[in-house]
Amino acid sequence: MRWSRQISGLDSELAGLMLEYYPQIKLVHVMAVFSSGALFLTRGLMVQTGRQVWAMSAMLRYLSYTVDTVLLVAALMLLAILPAAIYSNGWLTTKVVLLLVYIVLGSFALKRAATQRRRLGFFAAALLTYAFMLMIAWTHQPLGVFAVWPGGRGGIDAG
Repeated sequence: MRWSRQISGLDSELAGLMLEYYPQIKLVHVMAVFSSGALFLTRGLMVQTGRQVWAMSAMLRYLSYTVDTVLLVAALMLLAILPAAIYSNGWLTTKVVLLLVYIVLGSFALKRAATQRRRLGFFAAALLTYAFMLMIAWTHQPLGVFAVWPGGRGGIDAG
């Protein structure tokens, strides 16, 4: 029991030290989000214009892996240093679930869909999912900007 309290104390002390770097970590995370989205958009447009070989080239794939790794590491660092109350309403859980959906849609958009028309549909769906994740992150609401619409939970008339 005492051992776990010491570890817990070290965890909170480390989180406190990392909190000092919150603005830098958040900046890296946000830059990686937009870089990842821009790279997906570029690769998806290449696929749609018949440049599949370029879109799936090793250089672009490894660049994508690198950007997404930076994005994930920065996200985990933010998760470790921020108090749980910030994401207690479920917005982060919603965003993580949508991230999984986005990954699957993106995979079908770039290479797994059988026809060009289906790739276009998956590409559009992936871009809409990406945009919704941005709205959720911006508003910290599971419904994103829809939370402030009449009848949306967490909006103006939520009471």
